[in-house]
Amino acid sequence: MKAIIQHGSIFGDILAIPSKSNLHRQLIYAALADTATHIICADTQAEDITATVDCLTALGAVITKDEDGLCVGASPHFSDTNLVGMPPRSLDSSPRDKKTSSEVRLPCGESGSTLRFMLPIVCAMGLRGAFEMKGRLPNRPLGPLDSQLEKHGIKIWRDTNEVLNVDGQLTAGEFTLPGDVSSQYISGLLMALPLLNKPSTLTITPPFESADYVEMTLDTSKEFNCEIVPKIKGKNIEYAISPTPYKSPLRTQTEGDWSNGAFWLCAGAMNGGNIRLGGLRNDSKQGDRLILDILQKMGADIACNEQIIHVKENKRKCVEVDSRAIPDLIPVLAAVAATCEGTSVFKNASRLRLKESDRLTATAQTLAALGADIDETPDGLIVHGKATLRGGEVDSFGDHRIAMMAAIASAACTEPVIVNGAQAVNKSYPRFWDDLRILGKRVEFC
Repeated sequence: MKAIIQHGSIFGDILAIPSKSNLHRQLIYAALADTATHIICADTQAEDITATVDCLTALGAVITKDEDGLCVGASPHFSDTNLVGMPPRSLDSSPRDKKTSSEVRLPCGESGSTLRFMLPIVCAMGLRGAFEMKGRLPNRPLGPLDSQLEKHGIKIWRDTNEVLNVDGQLTAGEFTLPGDVSSQYISGLLMALPLLNKPSTLTITPPFESADYVEMTLDTSKEFNCEIVPKIKGKNIEYAISPTPYKSPLRTQTEGDWSNGAFWLCAGAMNGGNIRLGGLRNDSKQGDRLILDILQKMGADIACNEQIIHVKENKRKCVEVDSRAIPDLIPVLAAVAATCEGTSVFKNASRLRLKESDRLTATAQTLAALGADIDETPDGLIVHGKATLRGGEVDSFGDHRIAMMAAIASAACTEPVIVNGAQAVNKSYPRFWDDLRILGKRVEFC
């Protein structure tokens, strides 16, 4: 699908969509809890969320939609007894015979979150699982999570590049992960290890990046009756994890998404921009809430209260950004930087090469095609600002954040922006194009 976006500023009032990061976690804990949980969530259509729902359904959870969100009935693997450490059972809840147990097929789509969260959980359940992957997901790394699982009783192999197989019963013990890999590896183990019948420890070695998203996991875990308190051991962080049955809070609500809300906040900071964004928590554990600090350094006029974040254009200044804690913000921040006075530098962003696209290359090529003066480095971007961009035709690279970045960049363009593969936004923000129209943009499709 091709989207044609007219040039010109973006302004108006908009409500943030629910946080994908928060909802993934709520769904998984609810499926492992003792009884049903009602998750209040205004929008559950993102493809990544559908992947998690489909995987939990494959494990026996019953998930239904209603006008307020989702009702999650616990998986029969645990809901019948709610006793941690009971022998894992097959999908018909009969005692599991390891030689004859059926394989559970888990359709992860292109969702890295789904795969990294569900992998250790399936291993903790002692199930034979086949994780089906699409797009670039088969080529995105799983180490060192996979080696930790193999050290604790799990066999992992691939028959094809698109299917990751696991078998065995995960055993409790001492787990160690470096803190500078995906925080989703850490979160996946924090979700899974309380399901085992003996205590475990999870040690994180420095540097600890994306720690805020691990905090989000711990907060959700506590809401479902499992409190895990980190301790500092020398330079490391250690989590002591006891066998704990998850208990439903019965009702919970998904918070607003700072990652996707950042696109609108950046639009407000660009040429002629003026955005009032509601639905975001100022005390959120989402790391991408740092967008406000960065935009303020870039000269944006920002006012906040408990309900609304108001961002409007002011004199735009260059900035230097360490991207380690906020890699997903870099494409849209680069679009803002493209019209800031001076040269902006984004460094320590090499992890972006392992996303739905090589996001450093995709960002550089997309913005350059729209008229930006931008250089790609091995671990980042250097953006030389100019007053306006030209516009033109670009590709989404099959990446939701590149498609949305190109649309936001249209605020600084003198000609329309044409995005090929515009449907990529469905991965995280299916109604993005509708919301862009709400903010005054004319968008056509062909």
